[in-house]
Amino acid sequence: MLRIASRWLREMMPEQKEKSKPPVAGSDSNREGLRVIGTPRRRVDGRAKVTGQTRFADDIFLPRMTHCKLLRSPYPHASIRKIDASRALAHPGVYLVLTGKDLPIQYGILPVSQDEQALCMDHVRHVGDPIAAVIAREELTAFEALDLIDVDYEILPTISNPEEALVTREPRIHEYGEEGNIHKLVALEFGNVEHGFVEADEIFEDTFFYQGSTHLPIEQHASVAIKDPDGKLTIWSSTQTPHYLHRALAKVLEMPPAHIRVIATPNGGGFGGKSDPFNHEIVVAKAALLLDRPVKICLTREEVFYCHRGRHPVLMKFKTGVKKDGAITGMHLQTLIDGGAYGSYGVASTYYTGALQTTTYHIPRYRFEGCRTFTNKPPCGPKRGHGTPQPRFGQEVQLDKIAEKLQIDPADLRLRITEAPNTVTANFLRLGTVNLSECIRRVVRISDWKNKFRKLPEGRGVGLACSAYLSGAGLPIYWNKMPHSGVQLKFDRGGGVSIFCGATEIGQGSDDVLAGIVAEVLGIDPFDIRLFTGDTDLGPVDLGSYSSRVTLMAGNAALQAAERGKALLAEAVALKLEVPRERLRFAGRRVFDSTAPESGVSFAEAICLAEARFGTVGTVGSYTPPKSPALYKGGGVGPSPTYSYSAAVVQVEVNPVTGWVHVPRVWIAHDIGRALNPTLVRGQVEGSVYMGLGEALMEEQEFRRLPKRLSHALVHKFPSMLEYKSPTSLDMPEVVTELVEDPDPRGPFGAKEVGQGPLLPIMPAVANAVYDAVGVRIDEVPITPEKLMKALAEKKAGREARFGPDHFPRVNWPEALRIPPPWEGGDGNAVNDVHREKPRLSKEKVLAP
Repeated sequence: MLRIASRWLREMMPEQKEKSKPPVAGSDSNREGLRVIGTPRRRVDGRAKVTGQTRFADDIFLPRMTHCKLLRSPYPHASIRKIDASRALAHPGVYLVLTGKDLPIQYGILPVSQDEQALCMDHVRHVGDPIAAVIAREELTAFEALDLIDVDYEILPTISNPEEALVTREPRIHEYGEEGNIHKLVALEFGNVEHGFVEADEIFEDTFFYQGSTHLPIEQHASVAIKDPDGKLTIWSSTQTPHYLHRALAKVLEMPPAHIRVIATPNGGGFGGKSDPFNHEIVVAKAALLLDRPVKICLTREEVFYCHRGRHPVLMKFKTGVKKDGAITGMHLQTLIDGGAYGSYGVASTYYTGALQTTTYHIPRYRFEGCRTFTNKPPCGPKRGHGTPQPRFGQEVQLDKIAEKLQIDPADLRLRITEAPNTVTANFLRLGTVNLSECIRRVVRISDWKNKFRKLPEGRGVGLACSAYLSGAGLPIYWNKMPHSGVQLKFDRGGGVSIFCGATEIGQGSDDVLAGIVAEVLGIDPFDIRLFTGDTDLGPVDLGSYSSRVTLMAGNAALQAAERGKALLAEAVALKLEVPRERLRFAGRRVFDSTAPESGVSFAEAICLAEARFGTVGTVGSYTPPKSPALYKGGGVGPSPTYSYSAAVVQVEVNPVTGWVHVPRVWIAHDIGRALNPTLVRGQVEGSVYMGLGEALMEEQEFRRLPKRLSHALVHKFPSMLEYKSPTSLDMPEVVTELVEDPDPRGPFGAKEVGQGPLLPIMPAVANAVYDAVGVRIDEVPITPEKLMKALAEKKAGREARFGPDHFPRVNWPEALRIPPPWEGGDGNAVNDVHREKPRLSKEKVLAP
């Protein structure tokens, strides 16, 4: 009945009809014949989660299990003179105390940022840096023993923000990186941007600030490690990247990788916060090997704040030239980034703050300069959107300012400048399907934008913003030619299919995606499928759940494996039925002749026929993304097999007396390619809206410096869920979601990402709506009542009605890092950080098929 209703809706709504295009991989046509894909259904892990049967890392209990707790630094920056753990070791119930000398080898997620130690040996860099670990019979005993460890510190000067890091050469937080406390400098230019500014009718310069925030998952980080009967290591952990944790463990523990097994348990929320290998995972692994008994750790909520790896605070300066009709002639973006105490994904994050600006609107000439600094705060890393929400906020707010000056409706302005599909951007990102214009038209229509924008009563307003995001990364973290994702299928004589894959279920529904794809190809029900994911021993390598990569990458690998299995079964059944293989269809747990459906066999019998003919039936699939045309250092950040697009309209109500902002309704359209399970897709969109509203209105990872006489500390201001404000269910508005389906041939059944893209337009849409409501610009997030009241007071006094940063500090970006594009007078070589790449193709040649 639901399929009939969906079909009727498609026929009655012309704007949703499929465009004429070649068939998408995995189906005989764009729409016909799909029975699982595109049908709203209960996710395969839904029952276990709602009944409480899902086993998260902290649910694992093993015989003889011990408990681990970490001693953390109370100082933001200090040298460690001496650690005395004798009193802790003598405490009843304590089995082991580890310090930095027990784990001296450094590690990190990126090969260029191997700067962390499981336990600090001689230098702590932020409040919460781990110094020692206690393993005891009971958790409370381990807590008590922490107080018995004596540490002698030498306090060092604290670097609290990027401005200080720019001018402070000594002491250095790390000895590597650029000069002083600058971690990474990036300077890229594509086309003659100054020439673009000369061509412009108007030039706009704006400075924006995006405050850092943390992930706030419901589940805290937890890990359990054990030495198995063979003397090998097994660790269960709430990680998004079991493959990279596996690599870090092998390096630090100096063990053969084949003797280490990482099992990524289901995550109770990840959002990027569990993408790094963490010190607590390495510590419990080491302790389990030494004690030959299980060791468990579950971080407290405060410790999760100290682990962080959340959103980078970014100060941005946009300079954009436009024609009178709104066409962009050139853009210059500068970003200054507070990276915290360690590298994490920071080098990639630095590039990401400039990489994707060209994917939404046509920007023919583009210059990007980025600077990431080290400070004595918990390290920042990848939070949902990974480096792109910050510049997206600035770009979308500036576009509204441009629209106002040019007297063009903001929606119409964006429609004029959206980037074309299947093109290559100025910075050599190859785009696939681009349905941003349709997303804009949808939200404009369903929100009644034309009758609301600039027409609502004082205190009420609407704002619009757009975004684009990756559907998988173009390169692995450790560059090699091997697949980015792999899937193995085992066919059971009873009619079941088992999926083995390294992809990690972090709540986003990746298990359901894999089951749905395989079930669709083989004509069975997702309930017939068992999944074994996130286990480095059982499944082939998958690089992890980040960059919205699982649906497209693991999905394509699953599609390939299922098609190969289908071919084996079809050959065996064709012999039995004496019909050509091409006439066979797989549906309803049967394999049958399409011209005589009554002639066929059950799916279980088909497996038996194939096993009798070929032996045990198992197939494999893998996926490697296409090569990117971005042939320059740094070009590995930003390329994706294809990109998703979103547009959102947010309605706000602003109380001019209190400055309180209420959001009653959000309309959002997302270019999904094809929704594999519309129920999960809508859930992801609404989750993005929720997180976006939190970052727009209240969330901030803020720090304060205590008086020197107390502790010299730069401490987290809100290290608990009581003080760190995030939206509750009472703050969640009505969300009207439109899914724009135009299958992309690069994705399985045409699917693109939905995990991160819909987050990005929410923050700028809120800022633009606030301006529409009360006529003041808040050029930073979060948009708090205090900031609004200050801006309203300025407006009342007749001064500039805005709140935001007033200047951008001077950063010495070396000219040598710039890339002279060959089609505008360059020398044909891509020049950057330390070496010269091979000659680049001309733009015309890159665009050629």
